[in-house]
Amino acid sequence: QVQLVESGGRLVQAGGSLRLSCAASGRTFSINTMGWFRQAPGKEREFVAAISLSGGSTKYADSVQGRFTISGDNAKKTLYLQMNSLKPEDTAAYYCAASPIHYTTTYYSARMFAYWGQGTQVTVSS
Repeated sequence: QVQLVESGGRLVQAGGSLRLSCAASGRTFSINTMGWFRQAPGKEREFVAAISLSGGSTKYADSVQGRFTISGDNAKKTLYLQMNSLKPEDTAAYYCAASPIHYTTTYYSARMFAYWGQGTQVTVSS
């Protein structure tokens, strides 16, 4: 099993920045792909960004491309999401996810990830 704990969410003004963290524990050696998803009230959970832990390749949703950066620190077993130029439409609960599968696809969905954190709330005020 893998446990994931997110942190870093808070209220921020539009145009501001935040860095989310996701600490992984347990059978972390089994993880090959990690990602961030978000879910706003009344909406489905949507893909934000993903990273391959073996090759370091990344993929972003069009809505965050150029503003968000996903990265990982293998020594600390922590995943990050640096969010810049935040917009009110970025308001959502953000979830960290992990999978033992090494994906080579450019399309990611929630069903592709076996492990999930509890989420951290990001609220962007206008």
